[in-house]
Amino acid sequence: RAHLQVIFQDPFGSLSPRMTIFQIVSEGLDVHQPHLSHDERESRVVEILREVGLDRSALQRYPHEFSGGQRQRIAIARALILKPQILVLDEPTSALDVSIQKQVLKLLSELQKKYNLAYLIISHDLAVIRAMSHELMVLRAGEVVEYGETEAMVRDPKEGYTKALFSAAELT
Repeated sequence: RAHLQVIFQDPFGSLSPRMTIFQIVSEGLDVHQPHLSHDERESRVVEILREVGLDRSALQRYPHEFSGGQRQRIAIARALILKPQILVLDEPTSALDVSIQKQVLKLLSELQKKYNLAYLIISHDLAVIRAMSHELMVLRAGEVVEYGETEAMVRDPKEGYTKALFSAAELT
């Protein structure tokens, strides 16, 4: 379970308002690596917060004290603390404004390369999918409509539903 982590659409809704950022990010370590001392956990939390662009001053603060982009970074740190192989990103930028979306997508791309992560991205934002995905699966009512390499599908979608979807998103 530690090898697969999820980053949810609404970072505020996924972060407990009663827990400090240290408690939120270190919770996975408490469960999966209970042998770590408090100092070791704190060191790891500070390190992963730095990776996502936050500093030590965040440790004793609460989620409501952060902006949406910062909360998404906290959610990313919480997922990465366990060094997963796969991250499921459920609409990872839909709650953010466009400038912050770009920053978060850049961060996710950098982290993917640095940690050799696989991403499973669930999104209605086809521009995000195109920017972040190597392969694409189009679903309709829970059924696979089309699957393939992202750029090849954008250039030449085969199925009518995929064509209509891409056309509506102005991808083709």
